[in-house]
Amino acid sequence: MRIIEHPILGESIKGKLIKFEFDGKIVEGYEGEPISAALKAAGIMVHRHTAKQDSPRGIFCAIGRCSDCVMVVDGKPNIRTCVTPLTEGMKVQTQYGVVAKTV
Repeated sequence: MRIIEHPILGESIKGKLIKFEFDGKIVEGYEGEPISAALKAAGIMVHRHTAKQDSPRGIFCAIGRCSDCVMVVDGKPNIRTCVTPLTEGMKVQTQYGVVAKTV
């Protein structure tokens, strides 16, 4: 279930196996791989829920163009997990809606 070659990011070079937090649970992934790839490999397919109908969303385009994979990462909302590299100790949370950005 692991994504080996990303259409935009290219071939995934496996870093060391690390631990990160997803919704309060410890999950493992490879350092430097996209967060969404580590979640998919762990069987986690839902990254956020829509605001109006609470519909689940996950990886769609996998190139950082849509907002289906956005999650709260280390307290920051709207992080595109399909193009954001995983680092040890990251705290990743399911997002509800797409949070408006403040200027």
